[in-house]
Amino acid sequence: MTIHPPDRRDFARSVPVRLWDESFAADPLRHYQALRNQGPVGWGELAPGVPAYVVTDRRAALDVLHDEETFSHDPRAWEATVPDDSPVLGMMRWRPNALFADGAAHVRYRTTLIDVFDLVEPHDLRGRVHRAVRLLVGRIGPRGEADLVGDFAEPLMALVFNDLFGLPESQGDRLHSGVGKMMEGGDRATVGEAEYAQYVLDLIAAKTERRGDDLPSRLLDHPAGLTREEVTWQVFLTLGAGYGPTANLLSNTLSRILGNPLYYSTLTDGARPVMDAVVEVLHHETPLANYGIYYVRRPVAFHGVWLREAVPVVVSYGALGILAEREATERRHPNDASHLSWGAGAHACPVKQHTLLLVTEAIERLTQWLPDLDPVVPRDRLTWRPGPFHRSLTALPVRFSPRSPASEPSGVRS
Repeated sequence: MTIHPPDRRDFARSVPVRLWDESFAADPLRHYQALRNQGPVGWGELAPGVPAYVVTDRRAALDVLHDEETFSHDPRAWEATVPDDSPVLGMMRWRPNALFADGAAHVRYRTTLIDVFDLVEPHDLRGRVHRAVRLLVGRIGPRGEADLVGDFAEPLMALVFNDLFGLPESQGDRLHSGVGKMMEGGDRATVGEAEYAQYVLDLIAAKTERRGDDLPSRLLDHPAGLTREEVTWQVFLTLGAGYGPTANLLSNTLSRILGNPLYYSTLTDGARPVMDAVVEVLHHETPLANYGIYYVRRPVAFHGVWLREAVPVVVSYGALGILAEREATERRHPNDASHLSWGAGAHACPVKQHTLLLVTEAIERLTQWLPDLDPVVPRDRLTWRPGPFHRSLTALPVRFSPRSPASEPSGVRS
């Protein structure tokens, strides 16, 4: 880790940059630039009265992500400093799972997740996506118009993840309601956390009584011997982190494709540059913009700033991606991974390939069924949900030629 003690600063009396209000959702770049103007580490606010160190420099971010001796994921010292009704507690409070663990405990939890997801074969995941797309196109096709957030991206991910976790289609609304409220981090966050927790508790109770061919059952039977409580919080993490951010990645990518004639024309002509659009989204509108959260184990000077204990250190993937694009040189390939949206180090995303397959298959299949999607609202007039952690569209309205659910498009594989 790089230490810079001579010019270290303490932000305790500075005015933080708000990452939780409507103005941040409307113009994150302005807020990220204000943070970057303070140096590699800026002073932000995740909710009223909840300050955080925000890392906007790539080198500093990598120092955080790779230094397990200085930085911890355990938030319990911080938790003791915030009110019980803080709107960000739902996303930040400690739970016995891979996200909030360090060292051997983290390795144990992470290994179980990798093991159970490795049992999900790519062809199986494709099949689940294809069935979900067919079902949703059957609902929206005859109408000739849809909101690709509320009518496609969110219900599709609810269908796929409920299927993977052994729940029926009818439970999708519960998943969407709880996770959505919790991620926005506003007045409804506490209610959303309770709703989602009950959703997961009901799921684990059902799987404890009767196993199935699903991820919770495999976690319950994993040789690591996770307790029922540990399985509950592993599922709380993976189902929530899978559903919300993946739905946002899907809708953000669709908005970028539909808003760029070059993307969409080549997509419908068969070139399918979906992955290029995904990479662009990970630079500009990454779904989990500010959710790389760490805490120093002891006060330390870090890149010119004095970091105090019990204050979150947030690696801003949103700022890193946008600012990296603005500061790009001719030597950098446009499709590199300087966005760091998948994380790095011990806590890097363990299911990156599953996520990419989900999103790319969903877009390719949708545009085969509905090849003339036409956005109703110009891209620069789309609106975004507030919240410090995510980058999430409120809606993506489109029109298209009405299609009968019974009419199979040419080139679609079952």
